[in-house]
Amino acid sequence: MVGTFYGVRLPESSASEVDALAKNFAFEPMSISMPAGFEKQEVRKVNKAFKHIDAWISSVGAGIALNDLDRDGLPNDLCVSDPRIDQAVVTPAPTRGDAYAAFALDPAPLGVSTTMAPMGCVPGDYNEDGAMDLLVYYWGRTPVIFENEGAEGAPLTADSFRPTELLPGKPGAKYTGPLWNSNTAAVADFDGDGHDDIYIGNYFPDSPVLDPSKDGGVTMNDSLSQARNGGGGHFFRWTPDGYEKTDDAIPQGLDKGWSLGASAADLDGDRLPEVYLAHDFGTSALLHNVSRPGEIRFREVKAEHSGTVPKSKELGRSSFKGMGVDFGDLNHDGLYDMFVSNITTSFGIQESNFAFVNRADSKAELRGSFLEGEAPYEDESAPLGLAWSGWGWDVKMGDFDNDGNLEITQALGFVKGKHNRWPQLQELATANDALVANPQWWPNVEVGDDLAGSQRMRFFAKDQESGRYANLSQELGIGEPVPTRGIATADVDGDGRLDMAVARQWDEPAFFRNVSENAGSSLQLTLTHPDGAPVVGAEVCVELPDGTMRVARLDGGGGHSGKRSTDVHIGLGKGVQGPLPTVLTWRDRNGDVHEQKLRLEPGRHGFELGTQAKEK
Repeated sequence: MVGTFYGVRLPESSASEVDALAKNFAFEPMSISMPAGFEKQEVRKVNKAFKHIDAWISSVGAGIALNDLDRDGLPNDLCVSDPRIDQAVVTPAPTRGDAYAAFALDPAPLGVSTTMAPMGCVPGDYNEDGAMDLLVYYWGRTPVIFENEGAEGAPLTADSFRPTELLPGKPGAKYTGPLWNSNTAAVADFDGDGHDDIYIGNYFPDSPVLDPSKDGGVTMNDSLSQARNGGGGHFFRWTPDGYEKTDDAIPQGLDKGWSLGASAADLDGDRLPEVYLAHDFGTSALLHNVSRPGEIRFREVKAEHSGTVPKSKELGRSSFKGMGVDFGDLNHDGLYDMFVSNITTSFGIQESNFAFVNRADSKAELRGSFLEGEAPYEDESAPLGLAWSGWGWDVKMGDFDNDGNLEITQALGFVKGKHNRWPQLQELATANDALVANPQWWPNVEVGDDLAGSQRMRFFAKDQESGRYANLSQELGIGEPVPTRGIATADVDGDGRLDMAVARQWDEPAFFRNVSENAGSSLQLTLTHPDGAPVVGAEVCVELPDGTMRVARLDGGGGHSGKRSTDVHIGLGKGVQGPLPTVLTWRDRNGDVHEQKLRLEPGRHGFELGTQAKEK
């Protein structure tokens, strides 16, 4: 058995190879300012039926986002959802010092309750006035949009944001609306009308999860591999009179998943973004966008079934615990690939992350496959060295050393304590699905218990010679043994290098300033409509001197609980000089598609995208 193990195990990067890769990166850890005056907790109060698993129920809610909220021209403002105080907080990036005092977003005078908790926030210009607002999603209520009414250039305060309901409900100081339990959101122009729509993914079905006065009225998943009794997803379509909830956009069988992550990108070149839904307990899916203006519709597409690939490694057939997802071009073919986080803990629950690599030769070929219901993606996580990491959550791809290759950052870990609960969880993993929906059959996971609590976040970088990725987080000083949840990336100080902010579950959020002295050059674009709102979904394709292409999109916000800024960042490599052939593709406010060829020097550029691209 020992000989077989050494004969079949995949190669690993040597210490010298890891050290050589790590020299390309350097991060300075910095503290994020948080507001005082809030009582801190170490676990949430929960429904009596969940009391013996209150640490499990309290294992989510740390979120983080980076964007330009005060309109100073840089994405150097943070929105942090902190479970220790159950508040969504706006605070300046630590590179700015005390630009303004950190403050919590107050939903009042909208209805509030003691049984609600924020899970994440998504910056976006939801009222199209040129200022970035904040969408906050919760457990225990429907989402709230905090409209940014702060004066341009003035320090932000709590009075800068006016709360409005995403889903209109009954007015009153006490919240009495639907008990949504939301864990993810994605923003994109799903129906192609030129305006951003919203997807909200719920975990538990509508129920009093955080109400300690109730005993029951809640459920757990009805399966560990194909659960279809979760909160599911809801799409909200932009209209001139506000957002309108749409029904039946998600195919039946996928509309009641246990949503933990979602991300959108136009994969087939028709300027309608596809969506990947990361569902816990199976049913994760890639949805092909077949919408039209005024109507949001998706159809599921799956990988062709093969007798040589395990079913759980085929896109659309996996029973794994989908936790987070991001899109990026890993192999420079101009087509987006996907990284999906799952639970991959040795001697715990050993699934596999997914690196779904696009096997189509062109976007046109991919579109033809989608129309036939097929998704030509293959999981290459094992040969790329990305299959196993830990209890995965959010994932973000980005070129942190500007060498032209995407690095992959991944949040890891579950519940931190002293008492190992893996044996009990393994027993549950082998239980009959008829039992698991009832909370009483779940093993105790309370304060002091541990499940993957000391796992360290990952920072995967590609070794050019082997083509495999190596984890550098400890070498770079960013891999503390504490559970992490959300990851946000942005160039907060305008130096051409991506920085990173990380939300930690039941611990201080962290900021890592990129101080690498070996970084190459980059192209950074701020793309806005004439009204000043970001052109979500706009795509940038750059041709490098060697003839290879680099492609990136303006991401409106997706993943688990981390949201990157709405700037486009493309690493170009060392010694690259311009001007470089660049193609911009976008939809204008009328929904019309435009493409414009430019030649751009490396560095920062701003464009107003109407019927033409005008540099600002």
